[in-house]
Amino acid sequence: MEYLDGRSLKELIVARGPAPIHLAVDYARQILAAIRFAHRHGIVHRDIKPHNVLVDGEGRLKVTDFGIARAGASQMTEAGSIIGTAQYLSPEQAKGAPVDQTSDLYSVGVVLYELLTGVVPFSGDTPVEIAMKHLSTVPVPPSARRADVPRDLDLVVMRALAKDPSERYQSAEEMDADLRRVNRGVSISPVTEEAATAIIARPPPTAVTEIKPRAPDAVPYAPPAAYYDYDEPPRRAIWPWLVALLFVAAAVVGGYFLYSQIQDQLSGSKTIAVGNYVGIREINADGRIRASGLRPNPVRQPNADPRFPETYVFAQTPKPGDRTQKNNFVTIYVSLGPPKTDVPSVVGEQLDRALSDLQDAKLQGKSVQVDSEKPQGQVVSQSPTAGASVVQGTKVILRVSKGPQPIGVPNVIGSSFETAQSTLLGKGFAVSRMDVQSDQPKDTVIGMSPGPGTLQPPNTNIRLTVSKGPTTSMVPDVTSISQNDAQAQLKASGFKVRIVPQPVSDPSQDGIVQTQDPAGGTQAPPGSVVTIAVGKFGGTTNPSGPP
Repeated sequence: MEYLDGRSLKELIVARGPAPIHLAVDYARQILAAIRFAHRHGIVHRDIKPHNVLVDGEGRLKVTDFGIARAGASQMTEAGSIIGTAQYLSPEQAKGAPVDQTSDLYSVGVVLYELLTGVVPFSGDTPVEIAMKHLSTVPVPPSARRADVPRDLDLVVMRALAKDPSERYQSAEEMDADLRRVNRGVSISPVTEEAATAIIARPPPTAVTEIKPRAPDAVPYAPPAAYYDYDEPPRRAIWPWLVALLFVAAAVVGGYFLYSQIQDQLSGSKTIAVGNYVGIREINADGRIRASGLRPNPVRQPNADPRFPETYVFAQTPKPGDRTQKNNFVTIYVSLGPPKTDVPSVVGEQLDRALSDLQDAKLQGKSVQVDSEKPQGQVVSQSPTAGASVVQGTKVILRVSKGPQPIGVPNVIGSSFETAQSTLLGKGFAVSRMDVQSDQPKDTVIGMSPGPGTLQPPNTNIRLTVSKGPTTSMVPDVTSISQNDAQAQLKASGFKVRIVPQPVSDPSQDGIVQTQDPAGGTQAPPGSVVTIAVGKFGGTTNPSGPP
């Protein structure tokens, strides 16, 4: 266990009142660094308050008392019970609901509020009364209690104190980043409507506020250079005079402001009527607001209403005719034009899919049919092109392929396969072949599918039926045998016979086959004619035909 030498932050606030702006921010950042470490390890403190923050003589802070801390929001089992200190409770703690790290950030916002103003945002006679205010009352911005609080620091505090956890800072790192921006003088935009409305409508500090007596143990605000340097013993002889002088100075200053306020009331200039700035350009609204004694707070947002082009004001707070204090803010909502979206790439997609993708991107699609070699229904180009940033609802023109134009199939039946293939390829078709037995010469095209004269898309496959040539049989050798025997053998082999008489001088060769064509032993198609020359003793005149 570590021994910590110092006093609590609550004791310092009670003893010294509000802290200097830069010191309040530094203390808040140190507290955030501590709870950031706890949150990274899954621990929610649940009781962040200045009483649990110790300050040493070097101005270093230590967060203590993790007695009711829990490991993560999901581990809280006391549903319906209120755990924590009333003035620093988050709304969800006040309801007894589960808590998470945003509850700690709400409590840090309360501590920062107290550092800046010397008081907590909500007080009451009972813890229940205070808890109800956490649930339903919007706190007065710190700048309404202390005039030198910057508007951007107001925004940090009011965001931390948002009733809805989703509208608060979601991590200690995020809140610390905005505090760093405040230190650098970088503007912070209001994230919640509640914060923006509270800050815009805040009343300026009045003289009555300035001269109101403080609690007996509080010192009127005059931040010392070393706010946390509490070790030096008080100088008894000087303090009474110093306090008296401070009260006199406060009375003089307060009297002056009170006198000014009375004069403003008498002259009727206490409040200013808000003009109507809707429908004019931001630059014109800015000038009119400043000329009326108020300050513009532009908020730029997309707006699809055609009545309010880009740079035109489409809404304002307060409403026209409302009255507000001089130098208060008038929030003007400036159109950035209709919401935009990026055009998706749909080239190469089928039309139905492309239209669906455009609809998902909040765009419209219009298709135009074009000649193309791409498959039918495929998107071949688009306008605007992919990646272009356009207004939602923009019409995207899609050029969609009609599909390849059909071509007439030429008739190649009767041609050789080589000739037929060359002809079809030249027309843009594909070619395949199927060989079959036929009495047509070998490699002759005897059929085709699709048939000749039909219209077909390019690259359609044309199947050609090609003859293998006729089947053949061996011709028997019938020479030197009688005509009758020769005829019988040839017919038995499937051939037809043609007889040609041939004169012979030898009577023994009468009726004997002298020659044949085709010759014996050769191949010939079945059914083809074999011519035989038959000897005829004594001569003959005309050849005889087939029997």
